[in-house]
Amino acid sequence: MKIPNGDRAELGTKVEDYSLNSLHRQGQHKARVFESVLGITLANANVLRTALLHAAANSEDAVHNGHNGYGDLYELRFSLATPKATATVLSAWIIRNGEDFPRLITCFIL
Repeated sequence: MKIPNGDRAELGTKVEDYSLNSLHRQGQHKARVFESVLGITLANANVLRTALLHAAANSEDAVHNGHNGYGDLYELRFSLATPKATATVLSAWIIRNGEDFPRLITCFIL
């Protein structure tokens, strides 16, 4: 299935402030893996941002994981290729109650 209104997906600052931030208490481990496996850092965060937005808008592989009281949860796995390597990225999304577009919750390499 596609994520509803995936073409309007919102990343906020999750990519830079969390997933690729090597100084973030919880996100630092994700940042290290993104750098070591795919060569993605804050300096080229646009690679990850673009891939996430493209997957949210176009992928038919989303899975609806239910409702958690805050909104509907979706999981989307996609392949991301860089000059360094190719890896599967898991992204988690929420469509909050009262909203009609997905927001990125987290993403990491499997």
